[in-house]
Amino acid sequence: MVLSQRFFARRAILNCSWLCMLLLLSQVKLSAGETYTSPEDAGALFKVQGEYLGVIEAWGGNWGAQVIATSDKTLEVHLLEGGLPGEGFEKREPTRMLIASLDATTEKATAKDDTVTITLKPDTLGVFLLDGKLLGTLTKVIRESSTLGAKCPEGAKVLFAENEVNTFADGKIVEGGLLSVGCSSSELVSDHTLHIEFRTPFQPSDSGQGRGNSGVYVQGRYEVQVLDSFGLRGENNECGGIYTIATPKVNMCYPPLSWQTYDIVFQAAKYTPAGQKMTNARITVRHNGILIHDDVELPKGTPGKDPESEKPGALYLQDHGNPVAFRNIWVIANPGSSSPSKSTPNVNGTTPRPRPSISAASEAKID
Repeated sequence: MVLSQRFFARRAILNCSWLCMLLLLSQVKLSAGETYTSPEDAGALFKVQGEYLGVIEAWGGNWGAQVIATSDKTLEVHLLEGGLPGEGFEKREPTRMLIASLDATTEKATAKDDTVTITLKPDTLGVFLLDGKLLGTLTKVIRESSTLGAKCPEGAKVLFAENEVNTFADGKIVEGGLLSVGCSSSELVSDHTLHIEFRTPFQPSDSGQGRGNSGVYVQGRYEVQVLDSFGLRGENNECGGIYTIATPKVNMCYPPLSWQTYDIVFQAAKYTPAGQKMTNARITVRHNGILIHDDVELPKGTPGKDPESEKPGALYLQDHGNPVAFRNIWVIANPGSSSPSKSTPNVNGTTPRPRPSISAASEAKID
């Protein structure tokens, strides 16, 4: 009997130790490398990463490239047949992938495989055969969302505007007027349309969930993931994903330190007077102007904040240990469906800004 008591006591202590360790680990910031919130401070690596477009006639025409920093000296070069995601490229995996090394002194990077050499400069990407023959040159482009800077339409409620309006009582202001993470709006919403702009930091030595991680929690219950997933496949736990529920049609994540947009049309779950759920919530999301979720049913809430409820809920911006910033947030009551064709007000506010492209598309098809 004494031995049995000692055994269970020791196991209880061990279980408690593991629990304490897990609790401590949950508080540890996932990122470990340098973090930059300004292009001016980000150095030579930042200058060569990003997106490129051009023509390679020997390979059939239009090509794009996404160059992703993977450490303080290395980059992945993703060559994309047809153009860039949402604008000509229609796959989840790159057509070709090479690893480049940076010479910080010259601000140039080179990569090589069995058939080609890639030369990267801050504004151009050259594709050469191994004998030195130039196949084509891609030029760096800075894409902008067609709804970036969208003005608040008539009847809408401004939740946050730089140096003007802040309805996030617990919201911290950073960088002279931007909204930081870890805060909830005082405005509670049911069916609505939301416009929000966000910027992920540049964290070249970090990866996965430790790289520009936050989340836009609609009603504090359904998370549209925010992450620096530039160049990744586009999963439900990456930028644009509805966490644990739905994968975006296309990964429209721009390079880090770019301002990006979500335009969300949301229909709340409906309940009986007794509090029993009758219909699930539904959501439509455009990421940087491109449709990535079309009237998707939300059978459950997502982890990390509030449970589902018949009551209106606040907009919550998740704190995951990374300095993600937000601006230009507004919401408009929008009873009815989450289908853009039925009930979405004009979110552009002004004439849409042009996006550099070879083959533009408003809705993406992904294999």
